[in-house]
Amino acid sequence: MTDIGIGIVGGGYMGKAHSVAMSAVGAVFDTALRPRLEMICGASETSSQRYRDQFGFRRAAADWKALVADPAVEAVVIASPQHTHLDIARAAFALGKPVLCEKPLGASLADAYAMTEAAEAAGVVNMIGFNYIRTPASQFARQLLGEGAIGDVTWFRAEMTEDFFSDPDIEPSWRMQGEANGCMGDLAPHIINAALAMMGPIDSLTARIETVHATRGGVEVTNDDHAQIMCRFENGVMGHIYASRVATGRKMGYAYEITGTNGAIRFDQEDQNALWLYRSDDDPGARGFRKILTGPEHPDYLPFCQGPGHGTGYQDQIIIEAKDFLTAIDSGTPLWPTFRDGLDVSRVVAAARAADAGANWQRLTDF
Repeated sequence: MTDIGIGIVGGGYMGKAHSVAMSAVGAVFDTALRPRLEMICGASETSSQRYRDQFGFRRAAADWKALVADPAVEAVVIASPQHTHLDIARAAFALGKPVLCEKPLGASLADAYAMTEAAEAAGVVNMIGFNYIRTPASQFARQLLGEGAIGDVTWFRAEMTEDFFSDPDIEPSWRMQGEANGCMGDLAPHIINAALAMMGPIDSLTARIETVHATRGGVEVTNDDHAQIMCRFENGVMGHIYASRVATGRKMGYAYEITGTNGAIRFDQEDQNALWLYRSDDDPGARGFRKILTGPEHPDYLPFCQGPGHGTGYQDQIIIEAKDFLTAIDSGTPLWPTFRDGLDVSRVVAAARAADAGANWQRLTDF
């Protein structure tokens, strides 16, 4: 096995998750490449030193430029705010270093295009961090669809619903300002990614995007709280996607329902270790949705646990993501989802914004 120096930009929520994942991935998956926590960079020198001590990095960087340029940093994980993604990725690619970037790809569609072009021009491994689609249950759902287990798909519905902003009296915060920090910039990309992963590209869509609470604590809210997208996929299937940060009672409502001519699939991330499957060819007296508990037979489950039904958790999704990133680097071949897949999500977000502004349908080929 060979070690590889990992540099992580950002030490907050996702910076910690990626640090833990890189610490654990070799032991869980016995990867050919073993991460060495080389350097981390936070928002300040003080926070960088704190993250270094807390997460076990060898060194801390005062700024991200020093981290990316350091010869001992051989691969870069971007877990910093969206407006920083473009510059960091460009600098890493210029040095031929692989990049794993948290979603969304950038703060705008222009950023996403620029990052994708830089990645492909450099010809180095690139990956975007859509972790929820990596649960064993959702991987199994994609497998079932690929096998035609529910026949021809006729309908797709998905949602990304949380309630962390449902209280109109919540204290004002940075989440209230700027498109990139609203529901369409923060939550919607995850479930749009799920839709594209399950159903393939979207042909056209229309959308409505709303701010439910115009002010919070006397401060104007300048971004959106929830949105719905009605779409037609390129394969002809109709779909509906809803995202909300004001869905009272929902904590991790990453959920989808897929209807086919010979069955149906249901999933809810709040019960992430189960997939619900209906088969029309069951005996009439036994038809109904069956709950399938994930276990060693399902993708990426066994390395965590030998017991079916014991389950995986949120951090395990990030570990699976780290495994995929290291595998791509080791093979020299990018693995899904790449920056181009992240660009496709950004194109859908841009089309939805245009549809909402013009109250009409948009073709994705225009974005």
